[in-house]
Amino acid sequence: MAATQEPGGTGQALERYRFDDIVVDAAAHTLCRDGQFHSVEPKAFAVLLLLLRHADELVTRDQLLDAVWGHRHVTPGVLTRAIAQLRLALDDHSHEPRYIQTQHSLGYRFIGRLEAETVLKSSTGPVAVPGAAAIPAGTPPDDGQGSGHAAAERVPMPAPRVLWQVDGQSAANLPVPFWWRSRRWMPWSGLVLVLLALAGGGWWWLQLPRANPAVGEASIAVMPFTSLSGSVDDRYFADGLAVEMHDALANVPGLKVAARQLGDPDRGQAGDDVRRIGRRLGVATLLDADVRREGGKVRINARLSDTRTGFTLWAATYDRQLHDVFAVQSEIAAKVVQALLGHIPGQAPGLARRLAPTRDVNAYDAYLRGLALLQQPVGEDSNARALASFREALVADPHFARAQAGICRVEIARLETVSDAVAFARARQACAQAQAMDPDLGEVHLAMAEIARVSGQSARALTLYRQVLDDPALRADGLVGLARIYGAQEGEEPKALDYFQQAIAARPSDAQIHRLLGYHHWLRGELSKAIDAYLTATLLQPQDSRLWSSLGGLYLAQGNALQADRAFRMSLSIEPNAGALTNLGAMRFDEGEYAVAAELFRRAADLEPGDYLHWGNLADALAAVPDTAAKAQPYYYRAAQLAQEYVQVRQDDAYALAVLSWYRANLGERRRALQDLDAARKLGSQPAEVALWCAQTLTLLADRAGSRACVASALREGIPQQRIDALLSLPRFASAGMAADSQERSDPPVRGGGRLQELRS
Repeated sequence: MAATQEPGGTGQALERYRFDDIVVDAAAHTLCRDGQFHSVEPKAFAVLLLLLRHADELVTRDQLLDAVWGHRHVTPGVLTRAIAQLRLALDDHSHEPRYIQTQHSLGYRFIGRLEAETVLKSSTGPVAVPGAAAIPAGTPPDDGQGSGHAAAERVPMPAPRVLWQVDGQSAANLPVPFWWRSRRWMPWSGLVLVLLALAGGGWWWLQLPRANPAVGEASIAVMPFTSLSGSVDDRYFADGLAVEMHDALANVPGLKVAARQLGDPDRGQAGDDVRRIGRRLGVATLLDADVRREGGKVRINARLSDTRTGFTLWAATYDRQLHDVFAVQSEIAAKVVQALLGHIPGQAPGLARRLAPTRDVNAYDAYLRGLALLQQPVGEDSNARALASFREALVADPHFARAQAGICRVEIARLETVSDAVAFARARQACAQAQAMDPDLGEVHLAMAEIARVSGQSARALTLYRQVLDDPALRADGLVGLARIYGAQEGEEPKALDYFQQAIAARPSDAQIHRLLGYHHWLRGELSKAIDAYLTATLLQPQDSRLWSSLGGLYLAQGNALQADRAFRMSLSIEPNAGALTNLGAMRFDEGEYAVAAELFRRAADLEPGDYLHWGNLADALAAVPDTAAKAQPYYYRAAQLAQEYVQVRQDDAYALAVLSWYRANLGERRRALQDLDAARKLGSQPAEVALWCAQTLTLLADRAGSRACVASALREGIPQQRIDALLSLPRFASAGMAADSQERSDPPVRGGGRLQELRS
């Protein structure tokens, strides 16, 4: 096939594929379906190009991993997640594929019908794939019967108007998510750009031009270390070593250390990108390393690079027994400090202590595994796996205070993410044990601050959070804690947002900070801002099913069912999870498919039996149908029991109190229902959702005036009229005569009603 040149004689071949209503443009890095652009990560896009270039051929898993990730020593899940992203963007389904066929245990095959005169390739060399190794461009196979893909002439394209350029590339060719290009997002696209610029660790907006910070002489960025170990699940070990190295160097006086790089959008780029990374981070040097751990041995290849020249200043290879990893870390840190400062300013013992929190390598390994799951959860079982890892560390070293503090923080996370009230008692016990081990440890102060915050001891929590601000390893966590405390106080919103932005600046690539910022906005009824923050979080950590489920819940609350459905499908493509099942059930409930909704709610309750919301949702679905209404009462009772246990711990959770009020109303406990509702409204947080539950509860209790007032409040707080209509048009409300009162329009009410999955902190 002859090469086709771009206008202007650049010599670059166009490469574009068209099938059905989908156009894939390799040069522009875009995937357009139904006239709308859909975002996929660079690695997933590289996988798609490989499959398209070898259409109708089986491309094995090893071939894909070698070509796109550079080697096979990565978790096979990365390929599975890439395929899941592609299916979502292409509207393809694994059980009835139209485009990507799975050859189980072997690989994948593109089976779509490519249109003629749209596949454009260069015969002169490889085609560059963003985020992947160069892959030779070849002509798709022809079977000799004329069924192959015909040679094509260039499809004329108008030259895009260049708004800005980055490294010689126009903005029109930068990878941009579909929600950014869509006109429907224009009213808040400016805010998204600001948040994305602050988020620094996402892969695509790192290319946007911005003022570079001044480069200091004694300054360094510690990049995520590359794992070369034979174990595909060993990534956490290399990541943990890099985090520990960053935190140790950040405590050296006179040395400027860039914010922790949790993600690594630059991994796999050419060596001269050292200079670009240095300009972006404002540092004079970069430290990176390759880590290979096999059996009882570890090999670490460390490099210190000059960001102004791209040259290597220092490099060393360490082949040691695994139990010597602490000494290796200390040696590397000492050499870095010596190279940058010319001396070690009395910090040699301090570096060693930071890099060797335990002398047992098995305890250290388990601790790093738990820490990775705590800081970057990837699914609903992340808390359970982190807890198991921290406990394993304590078995190996019963005096490992950091691991004990980790248990405390995991239990608090479980309390807040799945409303497990019993976890609070376990968290207090774990924190007390950590404090007894090492009362001066920063991680212990942070864990105790979390305990104080969730138990409503705001003043004590503020004091404890401030105690960790001087520790570079914990500063971002302390700032987030301060933000959450002030966010719960009336009139302190500016201070809360300021602390959130400081936390983002301290750890820009941390998806969980953006998630908590989104949760903060949701508590205030600011749906658009909450969606912005969760979008940023999903870009930073696309493999976390919970982020996608929460994003879908926000879209559902906004009345955007199409985007909600996409987000839920993305969540479930990563793993079965209760949040996405519950939200899909809410959508089916809204559509009047109560039996389908009940089954989805039941599956969610099976996955998370300690969460009151799933049992309450199941009861609602059963109560919506006269034939099954009698079966709802035991589930309302179970939901009320769990919710009561939760609010005894979290008395500041207005949403939980409002939901508990609804359960009590369904159980005929009118007085207690009104007490809980009054308590929820007095808290003043989550006003939109509280007003909506209020409208339902008072409708069921036949309080016409009160229900009208709550409906009006819900509308003022931004709840869509359609959602209110759906809830109050249920047949069970008809006897109260309230269905028509919820509307001022002449169109008929939407049948059904929804139970939005509550976002969890």
